[in-house]
Amino acid sequence: MLKTILAAGVAALLALPALALPASAQPAADTMGAIRARGHLLCGVTPNTAGFAVPDSRGEWRGLDADTCRAVAAALLGDAARVRFVPTTAQSRFTALQSGEVDMLSRATTWTLGREAGLGLVFTGVNYYDGNAFMVRRSLGVGSATALDGASVCLQPGSTTELNVADYFRRGDMRLNPVLIENLEELRAAFAAGRCDAYASDTSTLAAFRVGQADPESYVLLPEVFSKEPLGPVIRKGDPRFFDLVRWTGFALLAAEELGVTSANLEAAAANPNPEVQRLLGRTGDLGRQLGVENDWAARAIRAVGNFGEMWERNITPTGMPRGINRLWDRGGLMYAPPLR
Repeated sequence: MLKTILAAGVAALLALPALALPASAQPAADTMGAIRARGHLLCGVTPNTAGFAVPDSRGEWRGLDADTCRAVAAALLGDAARVRFVPTTAQSRFTALQSGEVDMLSRATTWTLGREAGLGLVFTGVNYYDGNAFMVRRSLGVGSATALDGASVCLQPGSTTELNVADYFRRGDMRLNPVLIENLEELRAAFAAGRCDAYASDTSTLAAFRVGQADPESYVLLPEVFSKEPLGPVIRKGDPRFFDLVRWTGFALLAAEELGVTSANLEAAAANPNPEVQRLLGRTGDLGRQLGVENDWAARAIRAVGNFGEMWERNITPTGMPRGINRLWDRGGLMYAPPLR
C-alpha cells in the first residue's frame, strides 16, 4: 500500500507544469561581452534633433545623446569611435532595444513607470531634465497655450507628448485636433507649412527646431511647460553589469564637472592630490574593475567627450536653451553625482 501511495505522489509531481524561475534567478545577460565580441556599441538615437543627435555635413553624429553613446564606448572599449549609431523613430525605438537591434537607447526618451514596468526596459539615469510645451507661428497671434482651444496640434504618435497634450487639453476643457505624423522631418515640415496651428514636443526639441529655421523669429515658444520629461539612456532589464556601466559613466561626467576635471586639463588633473579626483581618474582604488572595465574608464570617457558641462556647451548652448535646472546641484540645479568611492 505504501509503495502505491508513493508512486502516485511521484506521478502527480511529475505531471505538474514546470515552474518558471523568478527573474532574480534567471541568468543575467552579458551585453558587455557581446559588445566586446562585436567590437562596437550599437546605440539608438533620434534621427535629426539638433543638440541631441544629428549627423553633421560629414555624416558624423553630434549632440548630447550622441556624446553619451561615445562616453560609454570609450569607458567599455577604450575608443569613443567604436559606436554604430542607429536612427530610431518614437514608435520603433523600444522594439529596436527589446529585439537587440541596439544595445542602448540614448534618444531624448522620457523615463516613465510604464516603460520600465511594462516594456522590460530600465533607465540608467537622467542626462536632461525637460518638459513639454507648444510652439506656434508668430503670425497666429497666440501668446498662451490657454488660447489653443480647437487648435490642430502636430504630434508624434507613440510619444509621451501625445499623451501629455491630450491630458492638458482635457484639464483645460479644450477641444484638441491632433495631427499625428511619425516621421519627424515630415511633422516639422507640416507645421512649417501651416497644416497645424501648433507643434508640441519637449522644449529642447522645439528650440532645436526653431534655431534651424531660416527665420527663427517667426516662431514663438509659448510659456507654459506642462509636463515633467526626465530624459536619459535606456537599456534592457536583466543585465546589472551593463546597467552599472552606463549609469556610472553618466555620473562620472557629472563628477568631473563638479571637480573641475575637463578634457583639456585631464593629464594635469592626474597629479591633483584630491582623493576624489584620484578615484575618478582611476589613479587609486579599483572602481573600474568593479564595473568590469579598466580602472581608467572614467578618464577615457572624459578624454573622449569632456565633462557634462563641456557636452552641454558644445551641444545644447547653440540651440539657445539655458541650462536652468540642468545645472549642477551646488549651482541651483538638479544634476547630482553620487559619491564615486
